[in-house]
Amino acid sequence: MVRWGMTNPRTRAERKKDTLRRLAQDVDAWVATADDSGPYLMPLSFHWDGTALLFSTFATNPTARNLVATGRARVALGETRDVVMIEGTATVVEPTDEVAAAFAKRAGFDPRVLKKYPYFQVRPRQIQAWREVDEIKDRTIMRDGEWI
Repeated sequence: MVRWGMTNPRTRAERKKDTLRRLAQDVDAWVATADDSGPYLMPLSFHWDGTALLFSTFATNPTARNLVATGRARVALGETRDVVMIEGTATVVEPTDEVAAAFAKRAGFDPRVLKKYPYFQVRPRQIQAWREVDEIKDRTIMRDGEWI
């Protein structure tokens, strides 16, 4: 069992590498959005194209409505003791057939065959990654859309 503060802290370069691996391999994320009535948290499958995350969800659910209204999202990958937090700008997009097929393969469902399932691209503006308390200090690995 790993106890708080008892790990060897990773460098920013190691955290970036681990984050990119997680973006390439993970399938699901927690997506947080908000509106005037408060925050909303939803698990969604995603596809990473190397620069942005692609999500699809039913057009009338709170996540979709909030993404359209605010253009902002916070995305969490991993577990509480190995987390990646992404703050990004969100836009509705029409992916290429190639990207839509890659999303469908990865997510296990194809929004193209469903009605009212738009795609949303979330472009990271800030990324933080940490495991234990000893990594909190240098947790920010991307700022203003640029890797640190």
